[in-house]
Amino acid sequence: MQTSNFLGALDHERIVKAIADAEARSRGEVRVHVARGAVDDPEAAAARQFEALGMTKTAERNGVLLFVAPTSQRFAVVGDQGIHERCGPDFWKDLAAAVEKDFKGGRYTDGIVKGVTRLGDALAIHFPRQAGSADTNELPDQVTED
Repeated sequence: MQTSNFLGALDHERIVKAIADAEARSRGEVRVHVARGAVDDPEAAAARQFEALGMTKTAERNGVLLFVAPTSQRFAVVGDQGIHERCGPDFWKDLAAAVEKDFKGGRYTDGIVKGVTRLGDALAIHFPRQAGSADTNELPDQVTED
């Protein structure tokens, strides 16, 4: 799929709402990034973007990035140390499979929203909001592109 077609098919408002909803249930941070160019290794590219977006600087190391490279028809999900250690490898595989199913069906926004929602579920379990304690939104919720 062409990147411009992919970007045109995305409902940014729906994705941002899903991010805000996921973060409202936890102390975690979720970002979505779309790469405009081809990517040979989506995991490596996602790790670089994770750093570039400052996601390693969250207080509890509980940020998660859903990275999409439509030109290469690939994606990756990268979780920081705090969330990665708590979820285990099966969670990440199941999450990727759910997103991939929607992507293969051309339902790009649905796939991203489903992924973000599942990330929010995991963050709410492992990093629940503390009653009576304000949570700081450490990272912006918008979809980023390069």
